[in-house]
Amino acid sequence: MQRIFSGIQPSGIPTLGNYLGAIRNWVPLQADHDCIYCVVDLHAITQWQEPSLLARQTRELAASLMACGIDPVRQILFLQSLVPEHAELAWIFNCVARLGWLNRMTQFKDKAGKDRENASAGLYVYPNLMAADILAYHATRVPVGDDQRQHLELANDIAQKFNHDFGADFFPAIEPLILGPAARVMSLRDGTKKMSKSDTSDQSRINLNDSADAIAQKIRRARTDPEPLPGEPAGLEGRPEARNLVGIYAALADTDEAGVLGRHGGKGFAAFKEDLAGLLIATIGPIAAETARLLADPAHVDGVLRGGAERAKRIAGPIVAEAKRLVGFLAA
Repeated sequence: MQRIFSGIQPSGIPTLGNYLGAIRNWVPLQADHDCIYCVVDLHAITQWQEPSLLARQTRELAASLMACGIDPVRQILFLQSLVPEHAELAWIFNCVARLGWLNRMTQFKDKAGKDRENASAGLYVYPNLMAADILAYHATRVPVGDDQRQHLELANDIAQKFNHDFGADFFPAIEPLILGPAARVMSLRDGTKKMSKSDTSDQSRINLNDSADAIAQKIRRARTDPEPLPGEPAGLEGRPEARNLVGIYAALADTDEAGVLGRHGGKGFAAFKEDLAGLLIATIGPIAAETARLLADPAHVDGVLRGGAERAKRIAGPIVAEAKRLVGFLAA
């Protein structure tokens, strides 16, 4: 059985975009893979975080993952900072990776922006830690989106260079796991921008703990255009808000744009939005209720993350110890 590693930053309650774009696809992987799911709080602090907010958002995300169907009994769900092997292996990889490789990473340029001199060193070497996250478990498959492909290529480069430098066939090749077309969920206020928690308007997104009334209101207020829905997907060209809502409906109903438009083409948005809100409420309602139940007992959530970390450490400990031996470090 192949081992999957996937990490997600602790930014609190996920949005519909996080759910449809990634989390929902993680759940069925548990049936036929050895899955390790990590809340990557070390990655989170590459940009400054308010400490009490980071702690709260870590619990919220962990509870949301479990509410979405991640099973911490059959699989491993843990907190990155509780397994020191991640940081240890990341330092070794800092010394294996080349500056030229890191200089090509487009995500650093995007996140650092124009003020690169003020970005943290952690943000710059973030890809080396990501490689350590995966390779500390000898994971061979990683679910990736387009924005992470370059980092996965770097992780393979680091693994190959480590193996070459230390004369050992030790770290395996990592295969990107493509789960089919991921739903790209855009802002409800601007169909040209991704749905994001960083947007100042809560009306721009659906959160996985939104109430039924909040969901219905946000969908009613979602920006559209005056034209009715087209009968064919080609008619969505140049209509980003319409395409976004149709895409959300298609993802929730396990169909495609053509299937949605076959049912709703030619109609106005009022009835379509009512149906879409109903689908969202049916999907998110149980997740929101289970998340609230879990968060009512924060000690339980923390205990799940600690227990997962103990299990993760039992896998990563011997692998990282052998990497250290290959480097030439004396055993403790």
